[in-house]
Amino acid sequence: MTHLHIRKAALLATIATSAVVLTACAAPAPQATDEVAETTASTRIAITYDGGIAIVDAETLDIVGDVPLAGFNRVNPAGDGQHVLVTTAKGFEVLDTASASLTGDVFAATTAGHVVRHGDKTILFDDGTGDTTIFSTDDLLAGGLPETEVVGAEAAHHGVSIELENGTLLTTVGTPDERTGIRVLDASRTEIDRNEECPSVHGEGAAANEIAVFGCSDGVLVYDDGEITKIQAPDAYGRTGNQYVSETSPIAIGDYNSDPDSEGYLLSELAIIDTVAKTSTVVDLPEGVEYTWRDVARGPNDETLLLGSDGALHVLESATGEVTASFPVIEPWESPVEWQDAHPALTVHGGTAYVTDAASASVYAVDIASGDVIATTELPGAPIEIAVAS
Repeated sequence: MTHLHIRKAALLATIATSAVVLTACAAPAPQATDEVAETTASTRIAITYDGGIAIVDAETLDIVGDVPLAGFNRVNPAGDGQHVLVTTAKGFEVLDTASASLTGDVFAATTAGHVVRHGDKTILFDDGTGDTTIFSTDDLLAGGLPETEVVGAEAAHHGVSIELENGTLLTTVGTPDERTGIRVLDASRTEIDRNEECPSVHGEGAAANEIAVFGCSDGVLVYDDGEITKIQAPDAYGRTGNQYVSETSPIAIGDYNSDPDSEGYLLSELAIIDTVAKTSTVVDLPEGVEYTWRDVARGPNDETLLLGSDGALHVLESATGEVTASFPVIEPWESPVEWQDAHPALTVHGGTAYVTDAASASVYAVDIASGDVIATTELPGAPIEIAVAS
């Protein structure tokens, strides 16, 4: 097992009274559930490249469709097992992976941003207005656009929202120039709490028992059963931008950067947040192992998977950050120049990890238990983003 340097952040929780903001530049990672999904031939994957979106069979990795689409496009699972939402200049465009085509249906948005799936709802955030759009996930299967609820914001900003199963809406607050925290709206959309002790709020995730976590540039905010707690980072600048969670684990994993002057997008530390104890630990990865926000996911047994810049898929014990296995998959790679640039990415479905490689314009399916590469295929272009229609 690989030795890790661990820095304890005796991060006591201070109950926050202002607002928490959820903002993230990365597409939220798929959350593990209490049932391991079976990858079948009907499961499809959408992979963007410069000029289009390849639709790939999740079992064989055969390309079953290729949708021409110019520009930089982001993809997120809609959550219904069939559709993917593509963020374009029009808004959130609906891509049907079964027919491998855009349906023509669009959730209009000035600047389409984050897509969150939680419970039986899909939640969209428009950075251009701050509006949150909510719909019942499975309603998308009926065809056409489903009935939606739109919740306005105080100001436009790069943000994110999540609706809990009791109807509570957690949504970020900010302006185009500054993001500060979150506010809490009850089911009637009356504000009941807020916390603005979360500078540059970015990234959300719901751990076990719907404990929600949002990243800040100096720690994280945790919303637990009506209370907001600020967990301070161990460093004056300790940015967590994205959360990688499982609905069956109280541990949230956050990407972590303690150097405000760092260049490039590679990171070498992870934040391990105990959402029950309200504490955080920062773990340094082994020498030569770095990652970007696209390279972390949770596995079927709540483990953490990380695609390192050394080209290996690393398996970590989530509670401690200890590396328990490392499997070589692709060649070593370097930081992208811009965050939008094609570079390796990781996503997980059931017991399979999907790894993209920009250098070879390929995607690999890796058995998480054994580390074996069970399928690979070359794509029409260097892959950028990947989403499983699960």
